[in-house]
Amino acid sequence: MSSATAPGFASTDPATGQPNPVLFWETLNAYQRTAALDTALDLDLFTGIAEGARTASQLADFCKGSERAVRILCDYLTIIGFLTKDESGYGLTPTAAVLLNRHSPAYSGTVAQFLNLPELMSAFSQLTEAVRKGRTALLGQGTLDPEDPIWLLFAKMMPPLIGPTAQFVGTLVNGSANRKMRVLDIAAGHGLFGIEIARHNPLAEIVALDWPKVLEIARENARQAGVESRYQTLPGDAFSVDFDGPYEVVLLTNFLHHFNEATCISLLRKIHASLKPGGRVVTVEFVPNEDRVSPAIPAAFSMIMLVTTPEGDAYTFQQFSNMFTVAGFGPSQIVPVPNSPQSAVVTQRD
Repeated sequence: MSSATAPGFASTDPATGQPNPVLFWETLNAYQRTAALDTALDLDLFTGIAEGARTASQLADFCKGSERAVRILCDYLTIIGFLTKDESGYGLTPTAAVLLNRHSPAYSGTVAQFLNLPELMSAFSQLTEAVRKGRTALLGQGTLDPEDPIWLLFAKMMPPLIGPTAQFVGTLVNGSANRKMRVLDIAAGHGLFGIEIARHNPLAEIVALDWPKVLEIARENARQAGVESRYQTLPGDAFSVDFDGPYEVVLLTNFLHHFNEATCISLLRKIHASLKPGGRVVTVEFVPNEDRVSPAIPAAFSMIMLVTTPEGDAYTFQQFSNMFTVAGFGPSQIVPVPNSPQSAVVTQRD
């Protein structure tokens, strides 16, 4: 099958070197891509194709929609790269077949329910005010308000996207040998990172820290993974609750980006005090290069922090390394996470 794809987002036409109005057009209309994908997920359209509905008529029956409207939606999804189209009808690209078909073990459609939350999307409608203020224009602390209910949805909906990264971290922490270790998982959310360590290592004991209702989800995930007997919970705020150390490993996954550097350093000092000598911190983050514009996904993540937090950011490896050094740690090393835009920063306490 052949598949049409959207034109590239080059700032100039590569053939002529002239300004490229396509970039301007596509960026102004980018919200349409989000709406089309959300609608296809709502209608379960990708699963319908996987089950054999190929034509606009067949898919309209499957989705209980208008044939004309379904044809337009499918053509658009073909243009942007989620579907293929030939004389026999529509098909799934590898991305759609693996991530968007409910029958796939790697189905990730639930992720849209968190990433496209009206509360999060509305923050971008206030971007002008956020740029003028230098912080989120949402009420209060944005997504950092205590026990914000969006983190319940995060814990429920994000595991399909986070799962492979958690598996990698489980292997990274344990290496090739099982040894007794106590692990603190800060802002555990769904709990997958600590759970994967426990699954890889039958001698590991996990302490998961987060808001009480979020921890109910993490504990249920630990039960389903068969590690509940080695999975404890510690409810509260990471900045104020007693960590009850010492630990061999502390996990900081997708947490530091919510805060400014001074706040991060204060937490790292607290973590340093809770670690045994030789203990490690494994930080998972979107880490841009020093130019702060590449790679694209890690670098662009700072925009999300601008509109949803008071002072969060996407930090470079050098910034992370400096923060750990100021907090009393030894050198850090960065490890790319396979098939992910994220990296792991591994830091040892001397």
